[in-house]
Amino acid sequence: MAQVEGKITSIEELEALYGPANPRSIEKEVDYIAAPYRKLIEASPFLVIASVGPEGVDCSPRGDPAGFVHIEDERTLLLPDRRGNNRADTLKNIIRDPRVALIFFIPGVGETLRVNGRAEILIDPDLLARFEMQGKTPRSVISVHVETVYFQCQKALARSRLWDPAARVDRKTLPTAGDILSDLGARDFDGAAYDAAYPARLKETIY
Repeated sequence: MAQVEGKITSIEELEALYGPANPRSIEKEVDYIAAPYRKLIEASPFLVIASVGPEGVDCSPRGDPAGFVHIEDERTLLLPDRRGNNRADTLKNIIRDPRVALIFFIPGVGETLRVNGRAEILIDPDLLARFEMQGKTPRSVISVHVETVYFQCQKALARSRLWDPAARVDRKTLPTAGDILSDLGARDFDGAAYDAAYPARLKETIY
């Protein structure tokens, strides 16, 4: 990478550039799930969980019907680990480094909710049964011990127009999963057949 001038290399330089934090941005951070934050979590059908391990950092999307993250108490969240591709990047990271960060999204709502904490992986059968969907239980549940919680204002979602129907992208203008796998050189792979079979496969394997 070419040498770049004007790079920030210290906290002092950063703070001089940006100035002090807005006091409200500090006041909204708590170390427990306050009543307003509970309502946001219960209304969210989608989140992204970030984790870190020896290989680096990772972000993984998770989604289910709203309320899929259970609030066990004001400092504990329970997140089912649904069927996926078995890479288990998040779970492997948690075993080696329990630090995680979650950001909750609610369709049509500009604010998001950020949760930082430490996680562990639970497989108690009675606990798994609480998360049964379509007759199937998750293989594990991620328990997050909450350390900080705060909401993020609307600016990012407003700038991106994420929930604006007029800003929707025509899916046909972008590569399909089959296209991507084919372009990346997957061996003995028929991308068109993969895409054609995916709707039925998704229905059968979503849980």
